[in-house]
Amino acid sequence: MPERNEYAPGTPSWVDLAAPDLDAAKSFYGGLFGWDTQEAGPQDEVGDYAFFLLNGKRVSAFGSPSEGEPPSWRTYVAVADVDETADKVKDAGGEILFGPADIMDAGRMVTFKDTEGAIVGAWQPGEHQGAQLVNEPGAVSWNELATGDPDAAKSFYTQVFGWETEDRDMGEIPYITLKVDDRPVGGMLPLTDKAPEGTSPHWLPYFAVEDFDSAIEKAGELDGEVVAPKADTPAGPFAVLKDPSGAAFAVIDPSQAAQESAEADQSEEEDEAEESEEKEESSE
Repeated sequence: MPERNEYAPGTPSWVDLAAPDLDAAKSFYGGLFGWDTQEAGPQDEVGDYAFFLLNGKRVSAFGSPSEGEPPSWRTYVAVADVDETADKVKDAGGEILFGPADIMDAGRMVTFKDTEGAIVGAWQPGEHQGAQLVNEPGAVSWNELATGDPDAAKSFYTQVFGWETEDRDMGEIPYITLKVDDRPVGGMLPLTDKAPEGTSPHWLPYFAVEDFDSAIEKAGELDGEVVAPKADTPAGPFAVLKDPSGAAFAVIDPSQAAQESAEADQSEEEDEAEESEEKEESSE
């Protein structure tokens, strides 16, 4: 369901943007995804942190980066006990960057680096469960880890979040699906020499769009940049973009995959009907 009011532990539940220019972020993402904004709380308590809204629902957030932090999107995974998760991070060889700490009544969080250097957060919900809308145009539909050592990442995240992993044949680059109770919650792939120079291990959010070509064109008009061009996948065509500040994210059009699947089903039904007619004619 697109609307969500809770997330099972181990499920990515939230993304936010470290944005050095807040007005530019509002303009870019408002123009691209139709997002509105809403202050997250009193400025003396939350600073300039604010929510991005789609149809009145919270889909992500943005705020100024911490000192030394580059413009980037950050993924948070729902957990039942942040303090326990922080201990698992340290036991697995990760590095705690912030927390565990209460974020007013919203929840409790910790951010950390995995053993390969990718930054991710864990979120124990209070009043804020996570994104209220997912898996529809303008909302997050997937979270993916690009890593230099997939085997090390498998070991780390299995220890920290209890994820199951499934190797999948996606063509030239091996792909790993991350699962909770056999339910896909994210993906992982190795960094290759095809990645832009200087790319380090990172988490990347995917936002659904309803017209892929129009979204790419609109991003360009808003001074965004395509850093990995269109690629077709079973889930639909996607591309990796950067906003004007340099923060990377992906867009994907799942409607094209759904349309192709429907056309394939229709073709199969027509073939079966034709075969049935031929059998009837031969038996007469």
